[in-house]
Amino acid sequence: MIRVAAVGDIHMGLDSQGLLRPAFDTLSDCADLLLLAGDLTRHGTPEEARVVAEEVGGLPVPVVAVLGNHDHHDEKPEEVTAVLRAAGVRVVEGQSTVVEVDGARVGVAGTKGFGGGFVGRSGSEFGEPLMKEFIRYTRRCADGLRTALDELAGQGCGTRIALTHFSPVPDTLAGEPPEIYPFLGSYLLAEAIDTAGADLAVHGHAHAGTEHGMTSGGVPVRNVAQPVIRRAFSVYHLHGREEPTTASASAGAFG
Repeated sequence: MIRVAAVGDIHMGLDSQGLLRPAFDTLSDCADLLLLAGDLTRHGTPEEARVVAEEVGGLPVPVVAVLGNHDHHDEKPEEVTAVLRAAGVRVVEGQSTVVEVDGARVGVAGTKGFGGGFVGRSGSEFGEPLMKEFIRYTRRCADGLRTALDELAGQGCGTRIALTHFSPVPDTLAGEPPEIYPFLGSYLLAEAIDTAGADLAVHGHAHAGTEHGMTSGGVPVRNVAQPVIRRAFSVYHLHGREEPTTASASAGAFG
């Protein structure tokens, strides 16, 4: 059994020091790794990234993260990434990493992702150059995720997890205004996940969304934005390709 802790949209600022660390320090009791699903900062400044680094540096479990749109706002994502990596966080973008859990190889492939919408109500690479680039950027993110998942399959990972900020499915957006769905995710991410295969997909971004969803190919999807899960993190138990279940660990309680 693989115990996966996950949270996104913690939006830490300079006044957030120590807010999550007490809960994170308990992770070794209930989880084997921690996934951070983007929007770790409020405005994407290196100073805010250092606050995040203090919260997650030196934790008793490996930490894997993707950046979110907030982490790009100050237009310094490379600096934010460097600060987090210096604290030991494995930040992935179109990349993968492998975590060893009791002799098992758990692979995490990640991308921020982007918007565009979902089947039947999505943007297309047609018309103005800006619209074409909008969808092409989403496609590049999805292609990077698919390639990273494929690489994990070739590395003998029995368990593979797709980590994104934007949502791959509309299911986990339920509760958000339908008009903004195209800005919350893209079906291209789900296509990448289903094509390459994964045991679990984790994302954030949709604060008013719903925790549980699934791709058309049957991969469980979890929206772990903190306003949705309402705790410091949620823990999911993976048994091969079976449906993950949410653990009710009091250590994850928050707010």
